[in-house]
Amino acid sequence: MTFAVQIPTIETERLILRGPKLADFEHWADFFASPRSEFERGLQSRDQAWRIWASDVAIWSLRGYGPFGVDDRETGAYLGEVGIYEPDGYPGPELGWFVVPDAEGRGIAAEAARAVLTWSRQSFGWDRLINIIDPRNARSIALGQRIGGVIDPDAEGEDPGDVVIVHDLRALA
Repeated sequence: MTFAVQIPTIETERLILRGPKLADFEHWADFFASPRSEFERGLQSRDQAWRIWASDVAIWSLRGYGPFGVDDRETGAYLGEVGIYEPDGYPGPELGWFVVPDAEGRGIAAEAARAVLTWSRQSFGWDRLINIIDPRNARSIALGQRIGGVIDPDAEGEDPGDVVIVHDLRALA
């Protein structure tokens, strides 16, 4: 059986969201080798980081959506990854993000996430997406709310105590 999927390219004012490239993995390996991974499964070896990244990328072929690599429109520099994740056992499609240290604090994740929210509504007709966030990750919780999400204390996360933010997509074109 062959899986083929056309990964779209989405452009925003400052960004290009595109299909993952093998070179993107180096940024994941760096991330999981650093304390920044504390809220995302913790420190991982390069082999473990590969398994996580490769399974996230494979979602495109298996579900028709997944993570977009995020590049700077002007320079072409890799800035991170934003997309839809839904490993087996998840309560539904999740909007997630990762940015390299140089992209933090510049609104990159917010701009890319808004584009993915709109793309999700237009492509799949979904009424909602969620974020599942470690309760200690105040920056991601704030970002989820800044882009229009609302904390739902009754929504199911991945682990007990997760903060689940729900995004209502019905108003998006």
